[in-house]
Amino acid sequence: MAQVHNWQLGREMNYPYTAAFPERQFAFVFNTNRCIACQSCTMACKSTWTFSKGQEHMWWANVETKPYGGYPMFWDMKILELLERANPEGQRWSGKPSSDPQAPYGRFEGRTIFEAERMLTPDSARILGYLPTDEEWNSPNIYEDNPVGERGKPFQWHKAGVELPEHKTWFFYLARICNHCTYPACLAACPRKAIYKRPEDGIVLIDQRECRGYRKCVEACPYKKSMYRGNTRISEKCVACYPRIEGKDPESGGRPWQTRCMAACIGQIRLQGLVKVNPDGTWAEDRQHPLYYLVHVAKVALPLYPQLGTVPNGYYIPPRWVPRPYLRQMFGPGVDQALERYEKPDRELTAVLQLFNRAREIVYRYGIVEGPKVYEGTLRGRRVTLYNDTVIAYGKDGEELFRTSVEEPVYVRPAKHANSI
Repeated sequence: MAQVHNWQLGREMNYPYTAAFPERQFAFVFNTNRCIACQSCTMACKSTWTFSKGQEHMWWANVETKPYGGYPMFWDMKILELLERANPEGQRWSGKPSSDPQAPYGRFEGRTIFEAERMLTPDSARILGYLPTDEEWNSPNIYEDNPVGERGKPFQWHKAGVELPEHKTWFFYLARICNHCTYPACLAACPRKAIYKRPEDGIVLIDQRECRGYRKCVEACPYKKSMYRGNTRISEKCVACYPRIEGKDPESGGRPWQTRCMAACIGQIRLQGLVKVNPDGTWAEDRQHPLYYLVHVAKVALPLYPQLGTVPNGYYIPPRWVPRPYLRQMFGPGVDQALERYEKPDRELTAVLQLFNRAREIVYRYGIVEGPKVYEGTLRGRRVTLYNDTVIAYGKDGEELFRTSVEEPVYVRPAKHANSI
């Protein structure tokens, strides 16, 4: 195994191949505080990519209800249990979140799925993983809207479950697509070398001509976003709608567009883009890029299960009402800092949050025009000042895509067409 630098873990780690990085990396941020599980993203992807025979079980984009839901069933519980067995001393982090780009969340002291070879079954290759059964692919919406109640009292809500910052009765929605990881487990596990990362944007694809359907990618991917198609006997996965990313959608006019799942999101939870990458795999400083700002400056967006070691390029703003130990297990040690910043946003963060899903085009840069103060008061014991700033989004070639204000304008329709009932 080669030694590669994993900046999310703050250390070097084992990986089957030497490190190689794209010019830009496809990445995204999901704000879980806004998701309403309408499944618009799910159906947009299904109607575009996985509507054919043999793809009935394929949901490249899905929304799960945590803590009980998952597709395939309990995917994260199973991989975390395997990782726990591989780390009898615990999945420990040392240090603290900092401004160091080489170790922004501290240092993970445990073994990743690439460093747990001794836990593998005899017929597995290189990666700690498991192969879901056919039954586990049956229920994409299992335990939807099922909340956690008081311990030891099943089927009952906690009587004091409505107090922030953490609810005693809680659930939240976790929207997921392929993370197009920097160190993909699917790629590492494929004996045919049929999986590759595109050098121009880091999107992970399966070469359909080379794949022979061994399902090693399905077994190895900890997020279970590589799926086997029985009638063709090859595996398929999310392709990040790469024709849209390339600006080849017939309606895009050559502009890079967000993926179908992103553009269909009515809750405005999603922001997607292409970030510059340094030679060592860390993100190059790009202060006015909205994704760079959210991940490395404001630090409100965190990777999903960073301890797995894949360096996922999907980031999440954690839900505010969920118990912190659960969130730390899911998003790492940066949770407390992220939620503190999100609950008390400064002027710039408030403006950048308005960029989510305001256009189909991919945003490469933003600017802010300061506006008047529109509110000042006390909220939950703290002083709040709100400014109606305008945030401007710019495209690939520096052209202005759109501008929007912190306060949405109010339009009053004339009453002449009002329903008389």
